[in-house]
Amino acid sequence: MKIADTSAQDEVLRAPRKQPIWVKPTIAVAAIGLLAWLLVPAIQSWSQSDLSVPLSRVRIDTVKVADFTRDISAQGQVVAAVSPKLYAPAEGTVTLLLDAGTEVKKGQVLATLDSPELTSKLQQEQATLFSLQTSYDRQKILAKKQQLTDEKAVDIAKMMLTTADREKRRFEQGFALKVISQIELEKAQDDLETAKVQLRHAVDDAKLNKENLEFEVQSLAQALNRQQLLVADYQRQVDSLSIRSPVDGLLGNLSVENKTYIIKNQLILSVVDLSQFEVEIAVPESYANDLTIGLPVEISVESQIYPGKLKTISPEVFENQVKGRVQFTKAIPTSLRQNQRLTSRILLEQRPQVLQVARGQFLDSGNGRFAYVVRDGLAVKIAIETGARSINAVEILQGLKVGDQIITSGTDVFKGANTIQLN
Repeated sequence: MKIADTSAQDEVLRAPRKQPIWVKPTIAVAAIGLLAWLLVPAIQSWSQSDLSVPLSRVRIDTVKVADFTRDISAQGQVVAAVSPKLYAPAEGTVTLLLDAGTEVKKGQVLATLDSPELTSKLQQEQATLFSLQTSYDRQKILAKKQQLTDEKAVDIAKMMLTTADREKRRFEQGFALKVISQIELEKAQDDLETAKVQLRHAVDDAKLNKENLEFEVQSLAQALNRQQLLVADYQRQVDSLSIRSPVDGLLGNLSVENKTYIIKNQLILSVVDLSQFEVEIAVPESYANDLTIGLPVEISVESQIYPGKLKTISPEVFENQVKGRVQFTKAIPTSLRQNQRLTSRILLEQRPQVLQVARGQFLDSGNGRFAYVVRDGLAVKIAIETGARSINAVEILQGLKVGDQIITSGTDVFKGANTIQLN
């Protein structure tokens, strides 16, 4: 058997060349140099910092320019816009007809007051009124009767005058015919003059009697009118012994016990008008000078915002707070309940394009006179000046510029260090 020649396909193998002994140290030195180059900034940062704090423990925000709204948050509670209180119109024993929380209608009797003194006074004045009414009616009858009598006297006097005048003319004719003496004629003349005087007196008497009777009737009419007003007043007071609801709503707090004796003007109960609600808020005293009636307010109700306005501001400071009333300017939420707790946002001022940063606990450290600016993993303490503050932001006046990043969380843990390493 012949074996093929494969010598041409063979490859000569040579032993590998050994590297010089200086190569390995060179590579090691290069690696160490690279590592040192990478660690130099970190080492420099570490060497420059006074304290090291984990980055996860701080909150950072960027300084920016935006519209600024100066506002304050105020806690409050829902109150009825109309909640009349009812007082005792007189002293007496009260009877409560309904329980607190009962729905009532306008004009409904809520309680009654038993006042024997007031009731007796009304009866007395009613009796006086009846007497005056009787006297007035009687005087009107007498006046009419007297008027008729006076008219009769005037009529008789006129007839007597007519008769006397006729007799005088007859005696004048007789005297001309010499059948009547001078004395008879003079007597007829005297009778005529007497009749004239009697008629004049009758007319004067009738006029005087009429004026006198009219005065008497008028005086009695005035006295009657005064008494009617007095009786009406007492009647109103007696009617007010039935305590009625002035509005539709719910019977509020009962301030007295049933069947107890109360004095005049003592508070009995209150009624809550559920048709209109307002929010009573408490604002820190430091903002009192910033509050003006009519300021816009945002009212938060179940994650919804409802517009409102500041309606009233109390002039008094109580427990370092000023109270006010906020009125809904549009629709009132149907879910509102008396005394429900709410949060309101009062919009004090709006300014465009203001340098600002998110409000945070850093303001509590040094009252906002410094901040920690974050650069290259370091937080450096710098002096700043702040301006107006809102719920979510604070105005920056000096020390910072747009794009600066500062720590807005609390900085008390930094213990006043000038440089902080963030890792």
